[in-house]
Amino acid sequence: MSEQRAAEFVEADGIATVRLNRPALTREVKEELLAALRGAAASTTARAVLLLGSAKAFCVGQDLAEHARILEEEPGQALTTVREHYNPIVLALEGIQVPVVVGIGGACVGAGLGFALAGDVRIAARRAKFGTAFTGIGLASDSGLAYRLVSSLGQARAMELMLLGTVVGADRALELGLVTEVVEDDAWEGRAREVAALLASGPTGAFVAAKREVRSAADGARDLPELLEEEADLQNQLGMTADHAGAVEAFLAKRAPTFGGG
Repeated sequence: MSEQRAAEFVEADGIATVRLNRPALTREVKEELLAALRGAAASTTARAVLLLGSAKAFCVGQDLAEHARILEEEPGQALTTVREHYNPIVLALEGIQVPVVVGIGGACVGAGLGFALAGDVRIAARRAKFGTAFTGIGLASDSGLAYRLVSSLGQARAMELMLLGTVVGADRALELGLVTEVVEDDAWEGRAREVAALLASGPTGAFVAAKREVRSAADGARDLPELLEEEADLQNQLGMTADHAGAVEAFLAKRAPTFGGG
């Protein structure tokens, strides 16, 4: 029997599933996760991406045992992983145009929290815990975590999590807006897959455009007239699609629409 990969990518029924099989990020895990995410991003047939960890933990960030060894043996190489691995992983997630659903079964900490917040919909088990962890080991954050926290929670809450190292449970994470939905501990993966399947059967072009609009609004780099122009351009493009025409026809006929993704 072949050894299970640290991270893997499979696609079926319009869903590209990326599974992180080891929660601590060694060099091997980071390289395999990056390859899996790039595979999902490159798919021309996936209409949703599902990012999963294990029931015990989604991801707990850097493997500190490996990090300590590198600090001792090759101190000049200890932090090159940020540019070599973490930044490309976050950019690979950012480059996925279709909806990304993240299933969180347990601990979601450090870089793992940065990865999770790069998704679009997050389904968490009630036992899940969330924290930043970086200042606790004398580091600032990586993996786009500060950017995501400010976007999700605002500056005050981001400062609390970053400076005080506050760890929050799933229900509190839901209140704060870190996750989309909390389910019972035995239901997180099934629910995440259900949401991914729902999105994969929907109007893919509209979802891609909606992600673009939300990101444009969230980054604050554009003023309202520019955002309105972007909306007009996207509506013109979507208005010519078969999905739009079919959905209007279905509405008038008082039946549920069927979306082909185009």
